[in-house]
Amino acid sequence: MLARILRSASGPAYERERIEIPDGDFLDLDWAPEVDRSEPIVLVLHGLEGSANRGNVRGVCRELIARGVRPVVLNFRGCGGEPNRLPQFYHSGETGDPRYVLEQIRARYPSRRIGAIGFSLGGNVLLKLLGEDPRGGADLVQAAVAISVPYDLAAGSRLLEQSLMGRFYSAHFLRSLHAKVRSKETMLEPLLELDAVFSSRTIWEFDDRATAPLNGFEDAAHYYRVCSSSGFLAAIGVPTLLLHAEDDPFLPADSIPIQPLLENPQLSMVRHRRGGHVGFLEGPPWAPRFWADEEAARYLAGQLLT
Repeated sequence: MLARILRSASGPAYERERIEIPDGDFLDLDWAPEVDRSEPIVLVLHGLEGSANRGNVRGVCRELIARGVRPVVLNFRGCGGEPNRLPQFYHSGETGDPRYVLEQIRARYPSRRIGAIGFSLGGNVLLKLLGEDPRGGADLVQAAVAISVPYDLAAGSRLLEQSLMGRFYSAHFLRSLHAKVRSKETMLEPLLELDAVFSSRTIWEFDDRATAPLNGFEDAAHYYRVCSSSGFLAAIGVPTLLLHAEDDPFLPADSIPIQPLLENPQLSMVRHRRGGHVGFLEGPPWAPRFWADEEAARYLAGQLLT
């Protein structure tokens, strides 16, 4: 919580680009200004109900820019300040949009080295995208970082219901998710039992009543089982750094994946006993530092600038 409060709101003056996608919807990309025509590019994926303007996203963009890397943030559907056109929303396993964006970046900048970083839900999406790719993501990026990922979505959803901090997070997210559904009531009414959606009091209930039926899953348990990134780690084929805290309220410590790390030499993990969820706060309140932002940028710069 202190990390959220103490993070600076400063960051790059984004240049927004709207791209039309094949299904008739659109995606908003926020680019940091270009400094050098040869600099690497890193796609940044935010967390649940986040955007390019979240403090952790701005923070990692600052760190990337300082190291000579140009970030571009994908605002997931409906997160860029304007509702998307279709009834579908983003979710923890929806990899089509970031894949499309990375393919467009690759086509536009064929000589650039490209990386990606994902926070929380965005990290789960990124790891699943890499692991489900036939070449482990090698055609998409040269390196990746994932921070505070809920590797086991079911275990994480259950933990959110059990702790005070988890219930606080859940209430915050549900307010935003309910508002997003209300903004599309007419469009969603034929597809969802809206009374049940609005009465959901946990993330599991919302996913069971909204996310699952909108995206072709049987229920929340099926959605979590199919989309948890832990099942895709073994197939990742590019250097990937995983940063996680054992006290993360989004995932029980015993659900942090270990076996794939031992079997896949492309994966590296740094685990901290404390750090919370995308927090990793260091230093005094008047001069805070955010270890994960710095470490993610350092790793990506090291991989992409060599």
